[in-house]
Amino acid sequence: MPAFSSDDQDTHGLVARSDKGDNAAPLSITEISTILKRTVEDRFGFVRLRGELSGVKRAASGHLYCSLKDDKAVIDGVMWRGNAGRLGFLPEDGIEVVATGKLTTYAGRSKYQIVMDSMEIAGEGALLALLEKTRLRLEAEGLFAAERKKPLPYLPRTIAVVTSPTGAVIRDILHRLADRFPSQVLVWPVLVQGQGSADQVAAAIRGFSDLPGDIPKPDVLIVARGGGSIEDLWGFNEEVVVRAIAECPIPVISAVGHETDTTLADFAADRRAPTPTAAAEIAVPVRAELLATVEDLALRKKRAIARPVTLGRERLDARVQRLPKPENVLQPQVQKLDDLSERLRRGLRERATQGSKRLGALRLSPAILERGFRESQRKFASSRLSPAMVQARIRRDRERFDALGRLYQSLNPEAPLQRGFVLVKDADGNLVRTRKEAAKHANLGVKFSDGVLDVTTGGNPPSAPAKPRRVKKSSDSAQDRQDDLFG
Repeated sequence: MPAFSSDDQDTHGLVARSDKGDNAAPLSITEISTILKRTVEDRFGFVRLRGELSGVKRAASGHLYCSLKDDKAVIDGVMWRGNAGRLGFLPEDGIEVVATGKLTTYAGRSKYQIVMDSMEIAGEGALLALLEKTRLRLEAEGLFAAERKKPLPYLPRTIAVVTSPTGAVIRDILHRLADRFPSQVLVWPVLVQGQGSADQVAAAIRGFSDLPGDIPKPDVLIVARGGGSIEDLWGFNEEVVVRAIAECPIPVISAVGHETDTTLADFAADRRAPTPTAAAEIAVPVRAELLATVEDLALRKKRAIARPVTLGRERLDARVQRLPKPENVLQPQVQKLDDLSERLRRGLRERATQGSKRLGALRLSPAILERGFRESQRKFASSRLSPAMVQARIRRDRERFDALGRLYQSLNPEAPLQRGFVLVKDADGNLVRTRKEAAKHANLGVKFSDGVLDVTTGGNPPSAPAKPRRVKKSSDSAQDRQDDLFG
């Protein structure tokens, strides 16, 4: 066994004892933790630390917990809910920041940590790195894809503007709209810089998308802000604004900053304008130019309508010029007519001269006439005419005539009068065929085979037919008296 001295036995005793005059009383863990906490907080009551964020997480209570590290050391950090809600950016792992606060200890884990009152991105380079990281992440989600872009309306009736109501931006936009094409403008006033600006811009964009029915829904939306540093424009790089623009059903024009300023809102918008004034120029056409275009189109339409008529008239004039003159067309025919007329006159004169010569040379004598008579008699005899041929022709004609005579006798309406029938006619000579028709006439004529007898009907005919009476011829005055046909 090792040998122990008397001093060792006193120091490493089995039971703790307090020696006389000893003022080093043992401290409790809480007491030493409190002393350490007070010492650290008094010595490091205000510090600014620069480091890279790691293990960033938000508790359900709203407090922010993270670690700050460099290439050799690490320190825990906490930011209470009130300060965490006022951060101007979204803390993420890998962001280099400058944290301001005080050092303290956490007795529950025997750790020291920094309680951060504020947190800022460490320089413009770190800010740009955060911007690029956010851009790549949102681009991977497809928020900047070209197929998501919506076309702008050619002539919007209502234009919505999300911007500050007191800056020069809204005045420039309204002035340019009034100059180019006066339109109805709806302005949603928001903060465009500082704490809470991103949330207000996003809420305004979504608010225009959800307007009630009694308010005209905008045809195009302009998100505008003047120029500034990257810190001033940072609100338009926030993810909440980018997502609101990408989800907006209204075509969005981003006009944030000047030509050299680029924000993530520009990538998500359907159209980027270099300045707010340019956004107004993109939103509407120039009314005067539009009227001039309409007038030009109207003139072109009139010219297009009149052009076929003009071309037709030109073609007709060209063809008329190619046509020969009427006198040139008729001149050969007139000349030919004159030539034929002259030839006709000469021919007639020559024919008359020749006839006169032949007539003068012709000598008529009885012998010549007798010779002509004998020649004609010979031709007549050679024709072989016989009485039988003539008689046969006469017989055929007579048979046809007899047949026509028999047909005439059968069709003669007066033939039945020889057999005792009569024809009854009215005063106009029209044939009366029925008793009812005869009762309509006061005077009738009854035609017999040997003459016509005028009779009167005597008014209405009796119900029974009257006995016919025989008509007697007489040469005395009784012949002039008319008899009643119906008795």
